[in-house]
Amino acid sequence: MSEIVLSAKNLTKRFGGLAAVNDVSLELLRNHIHAVIGPNGAGKSTLTNLLSGDLPPTSGSVQLGGRDVTGWNPEKISRQGLGRSYQKTNIFLPFTVWENVRLAAQSRQPHAARWLSRATGFGALNERAARAIALAGLENRKDAIAGTISHGEQRQLEIAMTLATEPQVLLLDEPLAGMGVAEAERMVALLLSLKKDHGILLVEHDMDAVFTLADRLTVMVDGKVIASGTPTDIRADAGVQAAYLGEES
Repeated sequence: MSEIVLSAKNLTKRFGGLAAVNDVSLELLRNHIHAVIGPNGAGKSTLTNLLSGDLPPTSGSVQLGGRDVTGWNPEKISRQGLGRSYQKTNIFLPFTVWENVRLAAQSRQPHAARWLSRATGFGALNERAARAIALAGLENRKDAIAGTISHGEQRQLEIAMTLATEPQVLLLDEPLAGMGVAEAERMVALLLSLKKDHGILLVEHDMDAVFTLADRLTVMVDGKVIASGTPTDIRADAGVQAAYLGEES
């Protein structure tokens, strides 16, 4: 049986009288892609913020790598093995691709870097950055300024920065947002290649990509889970069709 690398149990987040996430439970397995889908306002982004520590839960628990991380701050959760990307690309635009990824790798140093030393002298960090760039398919763009590369390449760069922290779990919030067909196809291929070494929790609106990628789906509406299962199960679920995918004509 596959190892559970991330789980939420009865997770709830209330803002006053509004339950943005209401009693949500899910499990992410190693070497699997688990997609969370639902209409706008379903609570998907709030759920990712709870899992990553960007928001504290009102109730419920989160486990990462078998350890209870409920209420931990994002940095501590990240060091426990969770890498996250955001809806809005979060990179250093004036820096090169290499510099962005190397800074991410440096964040895992157990001590502060010696600021008078040349960056090229940190062999282990440079190897980690080079490996992450290669995994993300950006070897030919490593010297390009991040602000000049395409939107799709910027999303690849953000994933490369995440990979440089050597996570076990990737939490990706709409990685295909704003992409054209060719860019989306490259991203789908990248995510499929990454799942052999990671558990991936994916929040995404591109249903073609979701059903290509996901081993399991969780469907949220109004902060609640209305269905969870394989892509085949979800396609056939009448409640999902009515609430989100649309009734067949």
